[in-house]
Amino acid sequence: MGNGDSGRILDRLKSLYPKSIDLTLGRPKRLLAELDHPERKLPPVIHFAGTNGKGSILAMVRAGMEAASLDVHTYISPHLTKFHERIRLAGELIEENDLVAVLAECERINSGKPISLFEITTCAAFLAFSRNRADALLLEVGLGGRLDATNVVDQPELTVISPVSLDHQEHLGESLGEIAAEKAGILKPKVPCVVCRQDPEALRQIAKVADLLGAPLLLQDRDWTVESSEFQIIHRSPEGKLILPRPSLIGTHQVENAGAAITVLRHFGFGRDAIASAMTDAVWPARMQLLREGPLVDAARSSEIWLDGGHNPAAGHAVASTFRSMPDRATQIICGMLGNKDIRSFLGALRAVADRLYGITIPGEPAALPAANVAQVARELGFEAEVSPDVEHAARKIASEVPDSRILICGSLYLAGSVLRENL
Repeated sequence: MGNGDSGRILDRLKSLYPKSIDLTLGRPKRLLAELDHPERKLPPVIHFAGTNGKGSILAMVRAGMEAASLDVHTYISPHLTKFHERIRLAGELIEENDLVAVLAECERINSGKPISLFEITTCAAFLAFSRNRADALLLEVGLGGRLDATNVVDQPELTVISPVSLDHQEHLGESLGEIAAEKAGILKPKVPCVVCRQDPEALRQIAKVADLLGAPLLLQDRDWTVESSEFQIIHRSPEGKLILPRPSLIGTHQVENAGAAITVLRHFGFGRDAIASAMTDAVWPARMQLLREGPLVDAARSSEIWLDGGHNPAAGHAVASTFRSMPDRATQIICGMLGNKDIRSFLGALRAVADRLYGITIPGEPAALPAANVAQVARELGFEAEVSPDVEHAARKIASEVPDSRILICGSLYLAGSVLRENL
C-alpha cells in the first residue's frame, strides 16, 4: 500500500478487518472514544457528500478560503499517488513523521480489535486535525454518508450534497432514492445544506430528511443559480448577482460544481476576490486533467492526453458533454475499470464522442476487470476495440495510427493514480 514506515503500518492495519467496505459507525465511534474524542476538537467543519463532483466543489472552496488567508485542513479519498494526499494540515500534505505518529497511536489504542482500514485512518486523520490549528476543516465523505466513518461529526457548520447518481449500489441501495437517503445522512439538525440540482427522486429523499431534522436547504434553481458563457459564469443568490471567471477545472459539469462552491463561500461572507480565486486557483487531479509532461506525453507525440477517474454513468455523460464542447478531433479511449462498476452504462455514455477503445487491466488491482472483458463490452456497444498490455503501449499505437488525436484515459481513479505516478 505504500513505502516507508507509514506504508508498513497501513499494510498491518489492512489486516484488522477483512472487508474493505462494511459501513457502520460503531467501530470508529468506539476507537474515537478510546482516543478521547478528537472528532469533538476540530475546527469548524464543512461536510461534503454526493456521487460526482463533491471533490471538485471541495477543491474550489479550499482555493477560495486559502485566497482569503485562512488555514484549511482537508480530508479526501481515495488518494491518487500516495496516502498522504488524503490529509492536509493547514494547506500542506501531512508529513511522513506526523502520519506515522497518528497511525501508530491509533494502532496501539485499537489493540487489534476489528476495524476497517478507512475507519482507522479516518480516526487517525481526526487525531491529526485536532492537534493542528486551522480555520476550517473540509471533510469529504468516503462512501455514502449516513454510515460513513466521517459522519461522526455531530455539529458541522455546513453540509454540501453534490449530484446524486447510481454508484456503489451493493452498499447504498439499488434505487436513486435509497442512495440519496444515504447521502442525506450527513444532514444535521438546524445545519444548512447546499444542494446541487438533483433527479426528482433524489431530491424528494433529501428534502424528506431535511424536513425531519429542520435542516435548511440551499437548493440550486430555487435559492441559487449559476450560468455560464464562454469566458465567465454568473451566480445569483439572495446576496445578489456575481460575475466571475470560468472555473479552471475543465468540463461543462464544473460550472454546476462552481455554483455550489460559490454558494458555500457566499454563505460564509467571503468577498468577490476570494471567490474569483476559488474559480481560477482550484486544482483537482485526474478530473478532466490534460497531461503536459512525462513518458506518456512523449509516447503520444502530437496527440492530446486527457485523464479522468470517473467510473459511473453520470461521470461518463459529464466527460462526453465536455468533449462535445471542444473543437472536433478524432478521439480514442484507453479504459480500465474495476469489476464491480457499471461498465456498460459508463462506456455507453462515451460512445457518441469516440469510436475506438483500447481495454487494459488496471495494474496492481486484484478487483480489476480483465482487459478482454473491457474490450468485449466496448465491441457490444459499437466501438472498435482491442486489448492492450498497458496504457503506454496503447498511447504509442494511437499516436502512430491516428496522429493528432485526442486520447482519453478513463474508468477508474486507481488507473488514474497509476498513470500519475508514472508521469509526474
